[in-house]
Amino acid sequence: MNENAQTAQETDDNGSFYAKHKKVYPRQVHGLFASLRVTGVLVLLGLYYIVPWLQWDGHQAVLFDLPDRKFYIFDLIFWPQDFFYLAVLLIIAGLSLFFFTALAGRLWCGYACPQTVWTEVFLWIERKVEGDRNKQIKLDKAPMSRFKFSRKFLKHFIWITFSAWTGFTFVGYFTPILDLGVALYDLALGPWEWFWIVFYSFATYGNAGWMREQVCIYMCPYARFQSAMFDKDTLIISYDNERGEPRGSRKKKIDPKEKGLGDCVDCTLCVQVCPTGIDIRDGLQYQCIGCAACIDVCNEVMDKMGYERNLVKYTTENAIEGKKSHLLRPRVIIYLVILLAITAALIYSMATRIPLELDIIRDRNALYRTTSEGMIENIYTLKISNMDRIEHTYNITFDSDFTIKPILRKTQVTVASGKVANLSARIQADPLDLKSISQDIHITVKSLKNESLTVTEKGVFLGPVSR
Repeated sequence: MNENAQTAQETDDNGSFYAKHKKVYPRQVHGLFASLRVTGVLVLLGLYYIVPWLQWDGHQAVLFDLPDRKFYIFDLIFWPQDFFYLAVLLIIAGLSLFFFTALAGRLWCGYACPQTVWTEVFLWIERKVEGDRNKQIKLDKAPMSRFKFSRKFLKHFIWITFSAWTGFTFVGYFTPILDLGVALYDLALGPWEWFWIVFYSFATYGNAGWMREQVCIYMCPYARFQSAMFDKDTLIISYDNERGEPRGSRKKKIDPKEKGLGDCVDCTLCVQVCPTGIDIRDGLQYQCIGCAACIDVCNEVMDKMGYERNLVKYTTENAIEGKKSHLLRPRVIIYLVILLAITAALIYSMATRIPLELDIIRDRNALYRTTSEGMIENIYTLKISNMDRIEHTYNITFDSDFTIKPILRKTQVTVASGKVANLSARIQADPLDLKSISQDIHITVKSLKNESLTVTEKGVFLGPVSR
């Protein structure tokens, strides 16, 4: 299609740039990929709706408690000081997207994207209330009647109820969901809780119920830059043009070769099952979300006609051109190695993480000072962060390669869970013991309740060099 023809197709009768939106009625499909998609929906939504209700060691298993700045994930508690882990998780998510896209195209969009997952649920509700594709089209074209109104009202009532439950569950990850339920029953929610429940409910209802494929086509940036991660060895969903053309309808008993036809019977079912309303026979398009519904329905038709399966299939551009495909290629291997390395490092870091942190801050007003006794003195502020779930009393010790005299008001400090203790410490040394302008000292903080909660940090002691 040339540029002018494409522009003309995208322009409606009123001269606007985009054609007027036409509702897409995806036909229900069965098959391997449909089963995988349903399984993904059940697993992901099951986790989303069930996890907030799980309890773990006296608290909600997964809870992001913003007011108290505690983030519970089962047995782990994270604090704002652990923001590094969130950054690493985002990096892993990005690399995973690059890896799976380079390997097999838009797997994320077709099977795990929230827009796809919730849209599948809304489509299922719509079919249960209004019937299959043909009945939905007939109902929408019919004039308003008591039956039509009741069907539409029931559908939207279930949609809104489901959306409200989705919004309530979302807020339940940030406010203990049991307390949230009691507060909702008493209509005693805070303003931010009301806002996010309503906002997330409205977003779910609007995106999955009304906008659907428009989110994928017009709003999602991934659809626009995905081609940058594709190459000729990336798995894509493609129609076998050489085998299928020329297309045309025929009876099952007729040999297509005698009529000069390809295997495509031009049933248009591949278009009818597409959630974005495209025709896969027109080639790879950015609107394709890789759900593989067209593969399932085409295989059903091929089975009924007695033809070979996979007229529409997962393949690669190289395979289409008759060349050898390489799923494991340098870019995929590099993505995988980096992804595994970062993931392993994150798991190791979290497994060996000590919920205790010590920051040594030098006095910025002076590098050092000389006392009346002729000693060189450095002043420090020690910040001890207790990131455990219980209160701890810590013992503070000092060590160095030269003789030092630490001066503190107390060598033991009690810190409540999630709190930070600030201590002022003075360290003195004989100038005759100093061998350089800067020498290392080590400060150790150890819990009296649990000796495994021990951290040692290195500080710097500054002074003149003795002559």
